[in-house]
Amino acid sequence: MVIETLVVGLLQTNCYLVGDEETGKGAIIDPGGDAEVILAAARDWHIEYVIDTHAHFDHILGNHAVLTGLRERQDKPPLLVAHPQAIPLLLAGGGARWFGLIPPPAAHPDLSVEDGAELSVGQLAFKVLHTPGHSPGSITLYVAAEGVAFVGDVLFHEGVGRTDLPGGSWSTLLKSVHQVLFALPDETRLYPGHGPPTTVGHERRNNPFVGRVA
Repeated sequence: MVIETLVVGLLQTNCYLVGDEETGKGAIIDPGGDAEVILAAARDWHIEYVIDTHAHFDHILGNHAVLTGLRERQDKPPLLVAHPQAIPLLLAGGGARWFGLIPPPAAHPDLSVEDGAELSVGQLAFKVLHTPGHSPGSITLYVAAEGVAFVGDVLFHEGVGRTDLPGGSWSTLLKSVHQVLFALPDETRLYPGHGPPTTVGHERRNNPFVGRVA
């Protein structure tokens, strides 16, 4: 498994290029801008999916341009993937107008995925875990065989995602962290939407936010 982190866009979002070396197939997670950088990084991979962990604008800014570029150069076009609860915000520009910004071009998902769904990328299996709280349609992508999870903005290195934007919920976020993410093995490596990677065990022991009572 290859994981390349590309820090992109206005808010320095982690976009992940994840590839299966055996088959040359890959996925792009959260193309938050700088589409040309993402497309250049993906040039040697056949991208099966572009996946939005949630629909906030800083994670979807590059959706349209990345999908357009990939569809021009691949025989089999990639599919845009999101949770059904993320789709309304996704199509509305990700909340860019909340901050006085111009919304990105809309890209309608080709595939909506619920909790428990599985996406195959070559020999890699991404299990979808619904982890709302930061936003209603937030998902985590868990690759059990590799011991990694891509968590979007639900949990950071010794931090958590904000819950003050429309659709956010502190109590729901805590439930997602305690009941879903902390149910994964302690050694699971977590790749967040911003900042450095961490592990379940480190956050369980050291995160100052997740012990709060809702």
